[in-house]
Amino acid sequence: MNTHPSSAETCIPREVAPKRLNFFERYLSLWVLLCMIIGIAIGKLMPGLTAALSGMEFGQGSQVNVPIAVLIWLMIYPMMLKIDFGSLHTIAKKPKGLMITLFVNWLVKPFSMAFLAWLFIQTLFSPWIDPETAKNYTAGLIILAAAPCTAMVFVWSYLTDGDPAYTLVQVAVNDLIMLVAFAPIVMVLCGVANVIVPSKVLITSVVVFIVIPLAAGYLTRRTLLKSHGQEWFDNTFLPKFQPVTIFALLLTLVLIFAFQAENLTARWFAVLLLAVPILIQVYFNSSLTYLLMRLFKVRHNIAAPGALIGASNFFELAVAVAITLFGPSSGAALACVVGVLVEVPVMLSVCNVCNRSRTWYGKALVTERSAA
Repeated sequence: MNTHPSSAETCIPREVAPKRLNFFERYLSLWVLLCMIIGIAIGKLMPGLTAALSGMEFGQGSQVNVPIAVLIWLMIYPMMLKIDFGSLHTIAKKPKGLMITLFVNWLVKPFSMAFLAWLFIQTLFSPWIDPETAKNYTAGLIILAAAPCTAMVFVWSYLTDGDPAYTLVQVAVNDLIMLVAFAPIVMVLCGVANVIVPSKVLITSVVVFIVIPLAAGYLTRRTLLKSHGQEWFDNTFLPKFQPVTIFALLLTLVLIFAFQAENLTARWFAVLLLAVPILIQVYFNSSLTYLLMRLFKVRHNIAAPGALIGASNFFELAVAVAITLFGPSSGAALACVVGVLVEVPVMLSVCNVCNRSRTWYGKALVTERSAA
């Protein structure tokens, strides 16, 4: 049964079932480390296989890798199954979470990354990076931060028990804004004229990672609810995807590390330097969003995925733009690639923090309301 909480209920912590991924989350660092080791080993020992898998795209120049797309489908599909399309219209009545996410995505993240890139890459790390390379790295970091995440957002939301309908709206609105805001922001912050947003990358990604799994989830949900009922759907069908989701997530990590094995080993010092501002940016923006959500008394199942949306990046688009503007072997392209390497394990750690702080988040809101 679907209910829509009143403003008073917003401050009351929901009773939620124990997290499905407790065991996985408990040993999160170990799983990520193992995936990194396995991925790098595959990339170095089986370069032919790795190159073949890396070269599989949805059309030449789309930058959307088929194996990773399939794995992301396996992670996104369960999230789409949970969406009650009849409740989408109610989001207009509780827009605070969406407004906070958009504020961080478009008015904080690109500009904070520009500052962090200048501080670390062009200033603190200047003894190890020549000025021209530093400018390229800075441009890549800005391009990365100016592209809000699309596909993996649904995974982060799923792992934090996020509201699937609200997550869908957040992603859709971000994509619409990205169509008009991405290029001007990159032009202003990077000082690069004639920035061309690869429309094929953007459109392909939206179709592959949103339209297809959304349609599949909608048709599946509608069919099975009619034939088997809500209880069977929630308690029997949906839990079957838990091991599939975990397996797909870990295999995605393996492939990402395999595809970037050469960059990790050949340019490891640059990777370490670039990881510093990216790490700070992710934790800063996720914390800022999470705390703003709490300040404005937004429910945890909106606040947690909102925090993750506010920090993650659309790395397929970022890499494509960096390659288009600066070339495939440029420092800008490498900076975006490091974003890919850093983001998945770091965002998993943010998921863990959001889940572990669920009780604190709810109790803090109740305490504030009682004091008022």
